[in-house]
Amino acid sequence: MPAIPLPFVVALLLTILLIRVFLQDRTLLKPVTLFIGTCILLVVTVGLRWTIDAPWVRFLQPVMAALLPPIAWLCFARLRQPPALRSWPHVLAPVAILILSCLWQRWQAPIDLILALLFFGYGAALVRHGHAGPDQFESVRLSDAQGARRAVSVIGLLLICSGIIDLLIAADFGSHQGSHAAVIVAVGNLLLLPVIAYAIAVIGRSVPDDEPLDRSGRARTVEPEHQPNEAASASPTEEDVGIMAMVETAMRQKTIYRDPDLTLNRLARRLGLPSRSVSNAINRTLGRNVPQLVNEYRVREAMRLLGETDLPVTGVMFECGFQTKSNFNREFARVTGTTPSEYRRAGGAPAGETSGSTA
Repeated sequence: MPAIPLPFVVALLLTILLIRVFLQDRTLLKPVTLFIGTCILLVVTVGLRWTIDAPWVRFLQPVMAALLPPIAWLCFARLRQPPALRSWPHVLAPVAILILSCLWQRWQAPIDLILALLFFGYGAALVRHGHAGPDQFESVRLSDAQGARRAVSVIGLLLICSGIIDLLIAADFGSHQGSHAAVIVAVGNLLLLPVIAYAIAVIGRSVPDDEPLDRSGRARTVEPEHQPNEAASASPTEEDVGIMAMVETAMRQKTIYRDPDLTLNRLARRLGLPSRSVSNAINRTLGRNVPQLVNEYRVREAMRLLGETDLPVTGVMFECGFQTKSNFNREFARVTGTTPSEYRRAGGAPAGETSGSTA
């Protein structure tokens, strides 16, 4: 079988990506470097498998493959920062694959099938993770929560596709002695790099500068005495009304929405409340999520600046707390039904007439 240099090319490009992420030296991105490093080792192992095909490479490849799904989960699940993220259960699957690889000469276990199920399971969990509400992503910028959700879903889909590719390769060896395996591996590697690069770019843009950390290395948050099972009930409580008064004071008087790095965690710390309590109060009282509310305050301020000042649209965007023009235009259109430029050309309107009002 001819050598396949493509995996090594992909590994080189991923190494460049790894260096760039590492040099950013941001706490929330450090786990991402572990994910990229695992991808590099896996791609190199695959390349060696199809070039020298040594016994030790055949032994190592499934073990490296088994590491990728749990590492992907542990890396990207940190964006939600659940109360307790235990790592040790995720080591069980790679250890099991290691044992099965050691016993291969005595018992040829269905390692390919187990790996595929592992990729499918973690991939589906990440896709479900990405479809959670934007309030669940406590550590990303509120203006970029949607992009972070998509990136996590994309990584989940990548794992599912990898599981499919493993099954296709196993089926090809079973029916055609691996005559199509080289093409399948090449296609898989072509899909790998752009997907990872996209997801890492979005995540890197979505996480703010380092949060204050506690001794465990986690961002400091105010934890509730108990964590409710349901995100929100049918109607707001008296506590929700009090929390909303605090939120409105922070927004109107302290204008914390101007902070481009504002996250749910940062907002909750400013209020001295658990992030889940803040999220639930906004959901139950207004029927909206936290990013929507914060962006509505930003849009109302943008409307005022567009109508009362000569600042360029880009300057207005940054002044209000938005980081990217696409987010600014999308949220402005959601609240006002028009674009910032069209709004200014039309002469503007009182900001209080927008749907961004919390009244």
